Amino acid sequence: MSKVAFMFPGQGAQYVGMGKDFYDTYEEAKAVYQLAGEATGLDVESLCFTENDKLNVTEYTQIAMLATEVAILKVVEAKGIKADVCAGLSLGEYGALAAAKVMELKDLFHLIRMRGLLMQEAYPVGGAMTAVLGMDADKIKEICDNTEGIVTIANYNCPGQIVITGEEEAVGKAAQALSEAGAKRCLPLKVSGPFHSALLEGAGKKLGEELEKVAIQNPQIPYVCNVDASYVKETTGIKELLEKQVSSSVCWQQSVENMIADGVDTFIEIGPGKTLTGFMRKINKDVKVMNIENIKDLDAVCQALSMNS
Repeated sequence: MSKVAFMFPGQGAQYVGMGKDFYDTYEEAKAVYQLAGEATGLDVESLCFTENDKLNVTEYTQIAMLATEVAILKVVEAKGIKADVCAGLSLGEYGALAAAKVMELKDLFHLIRMRGLLMQEAYPVGGAMTAVLGMDADKIKEICDNTEGIVTIANYNCPGQIVITGEEEAVGKAAQALSEAGAKRCLPLKVSGPFHSALLEGAGKKLGEELEKVAIQNPQIPYVCNVDASYVKETTGIKELLEKQVSSSVCWQQSVENMIADGVDTFIEIGPGKTLTGFMRKINKDVKVMNIENIKDLDAVCQALSMNS
């Protein structure tokens, strides 16, 4: 019997118009965007569907991405497509929380709005992130550890792609040392802060205070958390993991490998872009990977799954 995982992308995949065909076609999707607006006091529909200069600013990106992921998810669920497990990269972990039904959507949207604000405010200038291509993780960690200042691994994305994060000067020095040590390329990322670094611990603590106000329940399906790639099957520890996630490394490759080891052979990326689908091809070429960012994709996935059933 095939085992299916839903996976949800993080920041960077957003674009104006994402989710619009679902919004126009399915009441379930439209209702999600409207609820996201009510929960946050923002015009989420305009943010996602009309040209604006806010979409790439963290405090707005996060709610726009999550609303789109959940809108598509609700249509996927209405079509009867079910997952055995789910996971999301960074911000995408909140998409996984929606799939696992850990909390009410209005609370989820409020939380992601606060997360975006807190991360934006935590370290507004002087932070940086850089993608390091073509170098072993242990070597990258060693060079970061030996670099003066704060620089650490933010994301274990897939073999040959790791992201480092921290103080701008330290990230620059580490990138230079990594290039000299044989990294294929070091690409600075267009981000507004040193996400997933110790510099954001304060933001995590403040998010923890917001989490205390929210009721959570046992996941209806397990999700795999970013912090240590473990399966989360009950409420114990969920709030602490989400607090830590803001300033901890994202163990994405390890999360995918754990799901595959557990028998998952079909992965469906839900949301804008195909970032995770691309990572998957470098992690394991033997599993089936599909993505849903528009209705055409949804129809193709429905057809593929019905042929397999």
